[in-house]
Amino acid sequence: MQEIIEQAFEQGVELRRHCAVDMASPLQDAARLMIDCLRRNGKILVCGNGGSAADAQHFAGELVNRFEIDRPGLASIALTSDASVITSIANDSAYEEVFSRQVEALGCKGDVLLAISTSGNSANVIRAAETALGKGMQVIALTGKDGGKLASLKGVNTLLNIQHASTPRIQEMHITCLHILCSLIDHALYGDAS
Repeated sequence: MQEIIEQAFEQGVELRRHCAVDMASPLQDAARLMIDCLRRNGKILVCGNGGSAADAQHFAGELVNRFEIDRPGLASIALTSDASVITSIANDSAYEEVFSRQVEALGCKGDVLLAISTSGNSANVIRAAETALGKGMQVIALTGKDGGKLASLKGVNTLLNIQHASTPRIQEMHITCLHILCSLIDHALYGDAS
């Protein structure tokens, strides 16, 4: 048990050091897209499966409610939250359409889609990104491993890829990246006010 614990922490620390350098520029790019969108009264749509669905809801919750400062709510929707919508689309059409159909209905030109997939190969997340790009939305891909098909999708504006083999370590860095984005957004829009 001790070895497993130490290994998990050591891998996490090493990955964070690596990401502190490699992710600084793409995180700034992603934050700028989101900040510009919100300044224009646009919205941020977020999607992902499993743990990434939880991350999508977490991120949207931080924007709509608050992160570290008291400020007005920011327009963000987790496309993972409405069980009736998701199950009706999956039942009547296909599971690959559960996010793209919502992007079609809710997304507007200039909005941002944050597409989360640890493998980069989630068919429904890729389909959502394709739909968003077709509507003139900005797409930020938050991926892992080699980035998968999502990373190579033509038109993706910003790629945040955690290059690591372990899904748990990737997910740990995803939530760190999402928290950093929240901080950057809060600071740019509202400064250090509390």
